[in-house]
Amino acid sequence: MPNLILVGPPGTGKTSSVMCMARQMLKDCIKNAVLELNASDDRGIDVVREKIKGFAHQKVTVPPGMHKLIILDEGDAMTESAQQALRMIMTEYSSTTRFAIACNDSSKIIEPIQSRCAIVRFTKLSDEEILERLKIVMDTEGIKYTNEGAEALIFTADGDMRYALNNLQATAAGFGVVERDSVFKVCDQPHPDLMLNVLKNCLQGKFADACLLIDEVYTEGYNLIDIINSLTKIMQTMSEVKSEELRLNYLKEATVIKMRTLEGNNSQLQLHGFLANLCQLALAPPRVR
Repeated sequence: MPNLILVGPPGTGKTSSVMCMARQMLKDCIKNAVLELNASDDRGIDVVREKIKGFAHQKVTVPPGMHKLIILDEGDAMTESAQQALRMIMTEYSSTTRFAIACNDSSKIIEPIQSRCAIVRFTKLSDEEILERLKIVMDTEGIKYTNEGAEALIFTADGDMRYALNNLQATAAGFGVVERDSVFKVCDQPHPDLMLNVLKNCLQGKFADACLLIDEVYTEGYNLIDIINSLTKIMQTMSEVKSEELRLNYLKEATVIKMRTLEGNNSQLQLHGFLANLCQLALAPPRVR
């Protein structure tokens, strides 16, 4: 097994995949032959010099042809000095130890480490993959659910299996049955039916009606980012959009307001301006090609 850099969004099973491989290869030796650290917490140079180097220096019995394994989760949070020290350890103990570095952004890993690793990229899980696993968990645990409730879990998870399981656990503990409305209450996200009505009003150019609905959500205390994310997810799949060009323009506007919100412009006025742009795009005559 080579050194690995595992790149992908949260909740896609990067470290779990490595642990499964380690268990298969190291078998009964896994307890002593694997060190797992969360680099976002233990990210200083002292941790590298003490914990990581100390473990790499230890003599551990492993199956023939196998190596000890050090797993660093959130490796892109490590300081540059810690990464430089890690590079030296990877070189010094290359004959006995392998490294697996999980991160969300591989560009934050220094080039000398990247050159010593094989990069494996993870994508968001598909809705079908999440649904299949959720059904297995719910059937195994004896949790009652409706199909609409399972779909709501998928909607809120947005490709994150860990988030989907956490939402499932919270909904089952709070309500006993996984139903659509229960999931949205637990996850504290704007209800998609309301968000869909906002977009329908925008498509018909009904700016005032769209603002009334969005103000209802805003005054309930929802974060502007949560509102935009919900609208974006619905934009991607709603059948009422006339053309793919209009859908792409809607998604572009959603990207712009999300960028402005992250910069600190998170006022209600920004939200109304966003809806005004959506109405204008819907009423604009189609371009002649």
